[in-house]
Amino acid sequence: MSGALRIEGKGRLTPAKTIRFTFDGKSYSALEGDTLASALLANGIHLVGRSYKYHRPRGFLTAGSEEPNALFDISRDSARRQPNVRGPVQEVFDGMTASSQNRWPSLSFDAGAVNDFLSPFFIAGFYYKTFMWPRIAWHRLYEPLIRRAAGLGVAPTEEDADTYACRYIHCDVLVVGAGLAGLTAALSAARAGKDVILCDEKPEPGGALQYETGTTVDGKPGYEWALAAVEELRGMDNVRFLPRTTAFGYYNHNFLALCERLTDHLPTGKANGPRERLWQVRTGEVIVATGAIERPMVFPQNDRPGIMLASAARAYLNHYGVAVGRKVGVCCAHDSAYEAAIDLKNAGVDVVAIIDSRRQAGSGLAEAARALGIKVLANHAVVGTKGRLRVSSMKVKDKESGKTRSFDIDALITSAGWTPSVHLFSQSRGKLVFDAEEQRFVPGTYAQNTICVGACNGTDAIHAAIGEAAAAGGGTVDIAGENAHQWTGGMLGEDETADSHARAFIDYQHDVCAKDIRQAVHEGMASIEHIKRFTTNGMASDQGKLSNMHGLAIAAEMLDRPIPQVGLTTFRQPFTPVTFGTLIGHSRGPLFDPARKTPIGGWAEEQGAAFEDVGNWKRAWYFPRAGETKHDAVNRECRTVRESAGVFDASTLGKIEVVGPDAEAFMNLMYSNAWSTLKPGKCRYGLMLREDGYIYDDGVVGRLAHDRFHVTTTTGGAPRVLNLMEDYLQTEFPHLKVWLTSATEQWAVIAVQGPKAREIIEPFVEGVDISTEAFPHMSLAECTVCGVPARLFRVSFTGELGFEINVPADYGLSVWKAIFERAESFGACAYGTETMHVLRAEKGYIVVGQDTDGTVTPFDAGMGWAVSKKKTDFVGIRGLKRPDLVAEDRKELVGLMVKNNSRMVLEEGAQIVADPNAEKPVPMLGHVTSAYWSEALQSGIAMAVVKNGHKLKGETLYVPMPDRTIAVEVVDTVFYDKEGARIHG
Repeated sequence: MSGALRIEGKGRLTPAKTIRFTFDGKSYSALEGDTLASALLANGIHLVGRSYKYHRPRGFLTAGSEEPNALFDISRDSARRQPNVRGPVQEVFDGMTASSQNRWPSLSFDAGAVNDFLSPFFIAGFYYKTFMWPRIAWHRLYEPLIRRAAGLGVAPTEEDADTYACRYIHCDVLVVGAGLAGLTAALSAARAGKDVILCDEKPEPGGALQYETGTTVDGKPGYEWALAAVEELRGMDNVRFLPRTTAFGYYNHNFLALCERLTDHLPTGKANGPRERLWQVRTGEVIVATGAIERPMVFPQNDRPGIMLASAARAYLNHYGVAVGRKVGVCCAHDSAYEAAIDLKNAGVDVVAIIDSRRQAGSGLAEAARALGIKVLANHAVVGTKGRLRVSSMKVKDKESGKTRSFDIDALITSAGWTPSVHLFSQSRGKLVFDAEEQRFVPGTYAQNTICVGACNGTDAIHAAIGEAAAAGGGTVDIAGENAHQWTGGMLGEDETADSHARAFIDYQHDVCAKDIRQAVHEGMASIEHIKRFTTNGMASDQGKLSNMHGLAIAAEMLDRPIPQVGLTTFRQPFTPVTFGTLIGHSRGPLFDPARKTPIGGWAEEQGAAFEDVGNWKRAWYFPRAGETKHDAVNRECRTVRESAGVFDASTLGKIEVVGPDAEAFMNLMYSNAWSTLKPGKCRYGLMLREDGYIYDDGVVGRLAHDRFHVTTTTGGAPRVLNLMEDYLQTEFPHLKVWLTSATEQWAVIAVQGPKAREIIEPFVEGVDISTEAFPHMSLAECTVCGVPARLFRVSFTGELGFEINVPADYGLSVWKAIFERAESFGACAYGTETMHVLRAEKGYIVVGQDTDGTVTPFDAGMGWAVSKKKTDFVGIRGLKRPDLVAEDRKELVGLMVKNNSRMVLEEGAQIVADPNAEKPVPMLGHVTSAYWSEALQSGIAMAVVKNGHKLKGETLYVPMPDRTIAVEVVDTVFYDKEGARIHG
């Protein structure tokens, strides 16, 4: 056997499968399947941690994920270490290293325990009252000390060596919880033919059936039935069972996040795959079967190691075969503690006494306990305990006579009743209602397609829980269950005979006592949310799963209000702590901000191109030759494009396919332009506005057919434009039959621009006449280029004769090489984004996000021609009519030329003023948005937004800089080829 308190013949673990682990440097044995909690308890260890504020000794309180005390540092090696792991959840694996936290120099002798002696000074609200003065001490003294003391564990310093997985999945029904209710619902749904996912945070199914000895289902012990039910579900093709999987977040539209622990239980040699997997589930229906959480009793000194929940003692005994002590006391206000005492007694453990605060227990339970020789003291209360590092005795008071006596014990189990686990329901935005008879909150109004069944719904009777779970699944199941006893009782807050000045803990991790709640109310806190923040009750890592109801009841008593009027704190995601690795998944290292490369990007690297980041894209910035600076390379590229031709990789442009019988109507609504007159085979510049009338994005749109548009967007705007389109299509225009598809990475785009562009591509194009007459500017055709299916656009972002060749991305590089080889024979070159910006600025073409800043309208940009005067509706039409958007003093896009020094290039972002000598503060008229050296004009050029700029053309303004003031002339935004003749060549 592994451990002195392992009871032979009890539990479900195999004695022959022993493993070794260490705790605080000492080696111990365990059985395969043990949790760290059960393994340490089997070795007689209860002291495992220290509390946050007072550093009081802490032991195991629960056997589940609600554990507030037993948090460990778990490691395989220095790089694979995680702090704050809950002992009842972590399965022991061979070679595991576990360490206690929040103590120095050792767990048994912790210097921080001096805080416990100073506790009269560290009262509730201490932080708020103490660190207010002197103000200078906050940054120099208080904050550094608080930050050093904050937290329970120590964050790893080495890079996480583990990997993590992520998966998206859809299903008809997601069942959360694999207890009796959850298994019944899953069977019902699966037999009805639904696609079912069943998840449970524990390694094995059954929930409370793992320790309930008095429950039978279909004539079998409850746990045996649970195993058989899971085997049936595993055998169904429409069911996926996920053990070790916590549903930690419930979001809008039945979207849930699950965390599956994949290798945390495996020894190092076998833990080779991802450590955890994030499941992102979209489901038609959610069945919540998360059970209920037992509450501890609130009495003085109720926090010593060895004091734990009755259900935890049953779980450690009946599932793991571990006794929590040799002389066990029981303190309760609920019948479930009696069954725990009876199980312990039947296993040979000395149960010293059952202290029941009620006058009478449920039918037959007290008699059954007495028949086994257990002393039952009804109408008594535990009023104190002793023991420095582990409970050694309990002081008991007769509530009627007032007499007290003590019992020697080495463990004390408690039960104040059960709280439905409504956290996921609350995350779904469902509204709770208060069950006054049972003194608990239960699900009330549902906000999503959710249904709660079993104990989390407040359904106590086993036949009723089975019935509502079967109905929730929508299928037919015939399951009969029976409990040996029907539980009664329960208590919220302290016993009425308790000493109001004693330290009776309700939040074990944060050391919040009942008297702290009373003090908060006494100091004027009336809202439970204020009380929570004043005392920190419910703000520990367990989020108040054990403490919230006690704190609420004490506050309600002090305020003399019913509990529902005091309110309830908000349950937020996550249900239990989730590792950063799970949330991040693959998005780390190079994949944290993944670089997107075009099919031609590798070729550009080979040519020595410099790159710039545009969103996630790596774009060729310029192509320097030997001895060239950036300035030299860009000037050469600009000259070449204007004189001969240039080849440009435009694959990063966003591309969206808009298809459907209502595609034209949709485009008319989404863009300010009119699309009804655009014929198939033609293109049009499209301007997209926000609802407020400001420019959102732009791009060339080609009409391929009556029901199909090829929409291009800015490189960085593709995701947001598609999102905006989908948003309007689903919410504002759901009647339109339109389908949107992102095609950005489907097409590689090769732009050939310049006077010789037609001569360069002509031999490669088949299926269309690209002569000037047959294929004029803004034409579109589907054809073949180099034998590859292509979409050929005659468009230009340089003001020169231009073509954009769209070919499937897999053929992009081969087509590029063929075109570029011919282009070089004409004296052409490859050019990058910097040259593209210079060339477009020479023609006055805007870049959304650079020449617009979210406050520029089409009219401000001099593009009123892109706003249809005939359409009665489109996104932004009402925004354009707002008084402030038609005001006279708006900033407008203009061109700037430096006076008296044509070789000067302004700085982008530089401010513009009318009179640099004006009295300070000098009024600013606007700022420079784009500024470049124009090789074609042999001059610096700039674009700017200037107040009333369109009316100031020909006027002189000034750009103040730190070392000089620059005089500029306001000009038109078109600097080169103002007549536009070259584009039609």
